[in-house]
Amino acid sequence: MGKTISEKILAKASGCEGVTAGEIVWAKVDRAMMDDILGPRVEISEKIKYLGDKIWDPDKVVIISDHYTPPASIKQAEIVKFTRDWAKEYGVEKYFEFAGPCHQVMAETGNVIPGSIVLGTDSHTCMGGALGAFATGVGSTEMLGVLATGQTWLKVPQTIKVTWSGKIPAGVMAKDMSLKTIGNIGHAGATYKAVEYVGDTIHGLSMDERMAITNMAVEMGAKVGLMPTDEVTKEYLEKQGIIDYPVYKSDADAVFCEEYSYQAEDLKPQVACPHGVDQVTDAENVRDTVIHQAYLGSCTGGRLNDIRQAAELLKGKRIAKGLRMLVSPASNGIWRTADEAGYLKILSEAGAVILAPTCGVCVGLHSGLIASGENCISSSNRNFIGRMGSKEGKIYLGSPLTVAASAVMGRITDPREIM
Repeated sequence: MGKTISEKILAKASGCEGVTAGEIVWAKVDRAMMDDILGPRVEISEKIKYLGDKIWDPDKVVIISDHYTPPASIKQAEIVKFTRDWAKEYGVEKYFEFAGPCHQVMAETGNVIPGSIVLGTDSHTCMGGALGAFATGVGSTEMLGVLATGQTWLKVPQTIKVTWSGKIPAGVMAKDMSLKTIGNIGHAGATYKAVEYVGDTIHGLSMDERMAITNMAVEMGAKVGLMPTDEVTKEYLEKQGIIDYPVYKSDADAVFCEEYSYQAEDLKPQVACPHGVDQVTDAENVRDTVIHQAYLGSCTGGRLNDIRQAAELLKGKRIAKGLRMLVSPASNGIWRTADEAGYLKILSEAGAVILAPTCGVCVGLHSGLIASGENCISSSNRNFIGRMGSKEGKIYLGSPLTVAASAVMGRITDPREIM
């Protein structure tokens, strides 16, 4: 019987000749990532002292302060300082601060490679699946065990196969593909399962676009979102000097628990309505919804391709009067590249406010909260009640193009209306 990508990776990590969905294995961890919000300060700093008071391999640990940067209060500043000091105390040299959301930083710094096991104290760690890694989020208690031993137990997940075929129409983005898939499978339809994305549409996507899809696999409850390693993957990694890694793809006779198929040509711009990521409809169906804030950014919708497409749409236009548009590139590197290309200038001239690379807006910690009665259209990954500020505010999720178009019109807008 054939094997899926996740079965092959977990077999390698556990030293087994082969594993099957449903088995529980002890797997060696290749990278353990912690952020400032759910990192050392939560349980780990105190209890690691009872487990030898050292990290099994500091070179395999990455710590990224991204949620509370730039700090907006003394409390946040103290948390970042604690995280910084803890990393130094335990010999973690891979410490990043003010660099951007952790998942993008992990990918850009060569800490996610095909066939590896990547665990992080953030649920969107699954974004690493775009690079062929078994990447998933864990809690602080589980991370404590990983830090002490370098291993953890994992149940081998069943795999859902999602096939996208055809060419994406103008005005439609990878984010729309992700929302469409989530809308069909549901917020819990893939709980503790792997979701494998395949098809010629996926094969034709850039790495920026692929990351937007795997990032949101957890919004279906998935343990991981995976894409086969191909030439796009290899080119991305080669630029980082990474050329040695295993290449996995599911066998032709691999067993999938469910299969979904989509034609890209039929896809329209999508919007997830409050307060669930699976409450998805065509953007045109909610076109009368007034918007007070438009957010372009986060580890889901702030990469260079996202900023470029939004800038191309907004060039020569102005955002609607009384509306604010916030732009937060997904990393310092993306910020600089977007600036050098002139994209940030175009967005600024259209009326947008350019922010530092941060998780602050997405998770409602700082830099752009919404008030009661306000609606926000966001390229981020979640629209839970109170996620970006007031519980009386509403969050709609859309692609970067939909966010940009809505900012111009002052209401949720199918970007094809003004392209």
